Amino acid sequence: MYKSIISSASERMDKTLESLKKDFARVRTGRASTTLLDPVMVNYYGNPTPLSQVGTLSVPEARLITVTPWEKNLIPEIEKAILKSDLGLNPSSDGVIIRIPLPSLTEDRRKELCKNVKRLGEDAKVSVRAIRRDGNDELKKLEKSKDISEDDLKRGEKDIQDITDQHVKKIDDLVVHKEKDVMEI
Repeated sequence: MYKSIISSASERMDKTLESLKKDFARVRTGRASTTLLDPVMVNYYGNPTPLSQVGTLSVPEARLITVTPWEKNLIPEIEKAILKSDLGLNPSSDGVIIRIPLPSLTEDRRKELCKNVKRLGEDAKVSVRAIRRDGNDELKKLEKSKDISEDDLKRGEKDIQDITDQHVKKIDDLVVHKEKDVMEI
């Protein structure tokens, strides 16, 4: 019975890791990546629509992203959406394609991004620990209602702690890797 609590906690922790990876994909490094534009929403006939759903995004060079809109009349809307996104990007258009050059990151900006990466990692760890607490609380309820023995409770708590330690280590590894990416020139 307590195995389902442990597997549920593990699945939730895995989802936290996936969420962290998505957050890290949006943190800008020295190289261009189309995931940088994931949060950009374009006004498409009155509806906010993800940029990736109104055109083709590509990375032809290390510091350049291009957007080829499916409809030419969307070019001004796409440019406006990119400018409003607070990504610090300046798109330019030739009437057919939008080019988004990525300026080099300053040392101060890199340090600021590293702080953001650490904060995202810390938030993920807090989430993992909250999941551990929830799992342990559920185990204690089962033990209190005599559905599991005290030995099962201790074993379950140890299993949840082991899973928590594994996930915290993975988060730390992701943070170190992303910091290295950000500080790379």
